[in-house]
Amino acid sequence: MKDIKFDEKGLVPAVVQEGCSGKVLMVAYMNAESLKRTVESGDAWYYSRSRQELWHKGETSGHFQHVRSIAVDCDADTILLTVDQIGAACHTGHKSCFFRSMTEWEKTYTGNLSMLSDLREEISEKRVHPTEKSYTAYLLQTGIDKICKKIGEESSEVIIAAKNADPVVKDTSAEADNLRLEVCKESADLLYHLSVLWEDTGVTVNDVMKVLEERSHVKGNKKTVGHLDKTF
Repeated sequence: MKDIKFDEKGLVPAVVQEGCSGKVLMVAYMNAESLKRTVESGDAWYYSRSRQELWHKGETSGHFQHVRSIAVDCDADTILLTVDQIGAACHTGHKSCFFRSMTEWEKTYTGNLSMLSDLREEISEKRVHPTEKSYTAYLLQTGIDKICKKIGEESSEVIIAAKNADPVVKDTSAEADNLRLEVCKESADLLYHLSVLWEDTGVTVNDVMKVLEERSHVKGNKKTVGHLDKTF
């Protein structure tokens, strides 16, 4: 903490990121005391510049931030909090304070990996609050046999799409792009059904990512460390 460069008012900006999705939730300010309380309690504390006092995030709303990790940037003048967010981070009720896009006219999708976390939340919501025409609710209510059957079907469709696209891997024609798009579409179907399976078995996408993360730090390959310990 002694290395952190607080400004002339004794403050340092804190960027807050959701651990499970990687989304930026908010930006706030900390002083030495709020940072100390955050470290000691495991909950996020900030300093309000308008009220000129410490505030415990969630104390009034119940939307606490349980801190996973704290990092400081290369210049030691900005803090990054990775948190488990309870409820909404924004006072407006949105999950993130950054819900207003300045580029909505572009109507483009970036392929953000946080979509898998969003999908998990939507599937979990359908388990708790099923709706009559929801396919997700139907799968969860029908059970594991139906879900596994769909995963088998979707896996086969991914294989077929991949085999069709394989000969044109370096082709830049519109036809080749369409073949690659089919791989994307079928893979998305498979990921969706896998996400339903994870929900049905009490597993989250982050649990799966933990396994991949652990494997990525193991040296060697399956021939030297064993078939059950595959590494990249």
